[in-house]
Amino acid sequence: MRAPDAFAGTIGTTVQDSTPWWPQPRRARPGSPNVVMVLLDDVGFASLGCFGSEISTPVMDDLAARGLRYRNFHTTALCSPTRASLLTGRNHHAVGMSIIANADSGFPSKRGAVSHNAGTIAEILRDQGYSTLAVGKWHLAPADQTSQVGPFDQWPLGRGFERYYGFLDAATDQFHPELTRDNHRVDPPASAADGYHLTEDLVDNAISFVTDQTSLAPDKPFLLYLATGATHSPHQAPAEYLAKYRGQYDCGWDTIRQQRLQRQKELGIVPADTDLAPANPGVAAWDSLSEQEQRLFARFQEAYAAFLEHTDAQLGRLVRHLDHVDELDNTIFVLLSDNGASQEGQANGSVNMAFYENRDVDPLDYNLEHIDKIGTAEVQNNYPLGWAMAANTPLKRYKQNTHAGGVRDPLIISWPAGISAAGEIRDQFHHVTDIVPTVLEIIGVEAPEEINGVPQMPVHGTSLAYTFDRAGGPSRKPAQYFEMFGHRALWSDGWKAVAYHERGADYAQDRWELYDLAADFSECHDLADEEPQRLHAMIERWWAEAGRYDVLPLDDRGFAERRATSQSRPDAARTNNSFRYWGGISHLPSGATPFILDRSYTMTAQVDVEPGDRGVIVACGSVGGGYSLYIDDGLLHHDYNYYGRIYRAVAALPERSGRLRLEYRFTRTGPCAGIGQVAVDGLPGEQITMPATSRYFMSWAGLDLGRDALSPVSSNYDGEFPFTGHIDRVDFELGDRDDLIGDYEPAD
Repeated sequence: MRAPDAFAGTIGTTVQDSTPWWPQPRRARPGSPNVVMVLLDDVGFASLGCFGSEISTPVMDDLAARGLRYRNFHTTALCSPTRASLLTGRNHHAVGMSIIANADSGFPSKRGAVSHNAGTIAEILRDQGYSTLAVGKWHLAPADQTSQVGPFDQWPLGRGFERYYGFLDAATDQFHPELTRDNHRVDPPASAADGYHLTEDLVDNAISFVTDQTSLAPDKPFLLYLATGATHSPHQAPAEYLAKYRGQYDCGWDTIRQQRLQRQKELGIVPADTDLAPANPGVAAWDSLSEQEQRLFARFQEAYAAFLEHTDAQLGRLVRHLDHVDELDNTIFVLLSDNGASQEGQANGSVNMAFYENRDVDPLDYNLEHIDKIGTAEVQNNYPLGWAMAANTPLKRYKQNTHAGGVRDPLIISWPAGISAAGEIRDQFHHVTDIVPTVLEIIGVEAPEEINGVPQMPVHGTSLAYTFDRAGGPSRKPAQYFEMFGHRALWSDGWKAVAYHERGADYAQDRWELYDLAADFSECHDLADEEPQRLHAMIERWWAEAGRYDVLPLDDRGFAERRATSQSRPDAARTNNSFRYWGGISHLPSGATPFILDRSYTMTAQVDVEPGDRGVIVACGSVGGGYSLYIDDGLLHHDYNYYGRIYRAVAALPERSGRLRLEYRFTRTGPCAGIGQVAVDGLPGEQITMPATSRYFMSWAGLDLGRDALSPVSSNYDGEFPFTGHIDRVDFELGDRDDLIGDYEPAD
């Protein structure tokens, strides 16, 4: 926020001998365009119709037809880092976001938050007379700082946006989302049973924001940042969209890859001589799969396609509304994905995101049992590697990797009032850091040297505005490094050096590959042996860039290990072993909940009841995993949801009114195993042996008292199942973990 202007009038003894003065409001230049940034999630290079896909995306295709498509645009390979770079114009390590915002590893580049000396485009434009609105996925605030006590400085309203509606974490259920409005948690406005879907809700709010803006401040331009949950898992869509794609992928991923490459060549998205990259390691030929595998895997892709087309349809509502209020022509639309298609569905696909987060693999039989639920609110699904490979056609590898499948992504820029070369394709290399300087150049604003009294680091990106009327010619960007989980790459002058890193391996033994991208779009022809001097020079430059942008130390630990490690920021919630929650507490996000995994703990609730009272006392998690303590039919139940399997312990309640002390105790007996037991007023009830529990992760959903607010943890009740008694408090006491993480390997 700008410092107040010094009073420029005069103050005498009375108003008669004084001169009034009013500060002049900061106004954008007349005619300044609106800016709409649409950030899709995990959408691979070949997923949109205008980039070669058979999936119906007419709205995005129309934006491309009225603007430009970039076939040489790159991101960081992961969600939070790309978001940090998109909003600041700086490289993600330099601003503190090496991976996702769910872990602070204790190093400057790995804070899981964007440093305040890297101001966002919202902070810049707000002070230049723009209204700033954000809708959708944020994932730039430390997960343990997203509860109702903050701190709020990394929430959207703390980083320059004046209004916000969306979800703060990495992922959420599309039918039962965790939602935040401005700085407070809110419930979804309707239920899945009533036809609710998150993408529709997000666009409803975007339209509402635009309506307020254009009605109440019609001369003031706006920045709208719309970051959908699509197409990050879970891939969930309304039934009519799922039905539309039934049977359309029975031909398999090998055929779809060939068809997409042919369309890409016809569209000019790839050069005519582009080779299709070999199948990624671990991806079987479609024809080698069993009939059951083919049926299952096709169903996963149907859900993905339905999810993406539904998202396109919702975006269409926003575009039509902008046209209706006469703002479309003077609105810069920037549409991109945060990274390539996701490998997190693994070989078999997934109906439960927790498998990947725990470094487990969904058993094929388990997925087949749930085949008819794929795409619905009853499971949280992701597609298998083969479909992610097809989504990245014709490129190698996936999200998280620095090969092209992870970092080369679709970009569409549409601005009818400022781009006359409608429908053309641009080939200049550019990167997500380049969007902020592009916007600033277009609206005639310099990046400030100071924001809120904090000196600012230079913007690292290079404006791509010169490409608007320039079809050919070299890129003005000199070089770009990449690093993610130890995978490394450098682009420079049309060449790319890249190293794939096996987790736990010696970095010095990683093999670097070399590609001439001008002649080899899909990175198929490794020239490392033919050009050793060039490769050596590029590797040396990578190390120089790594030093310049605070990339080091290299860290190949995955999401799970970093979330679960006992080495945490001193004020992080998971450093505590004791928690007391009073009845009436707001929804608690997963990153701030007691970290009960793979340790002994006790949960104790003090409640006041009448005979016949029922309902949920504590619930944490979702249909994919979690726990619920509830009363029903005169019994205390504790359900532990392990990949959909319920471990249930019960105890009888006394038939009287008054205060009860309800307890659940888990005693760890070995790695991810133990005994659960319930008790009422100290009298032990049933105990249950639990041979397997979650190692790192249960669910992206958090904790509620007095109801199961979102996707239900237990199948033993419907909906929220609110508690009809009174909750005084709930206490958690956690046993010491003694660095248990790493004392065993996860199941195959």
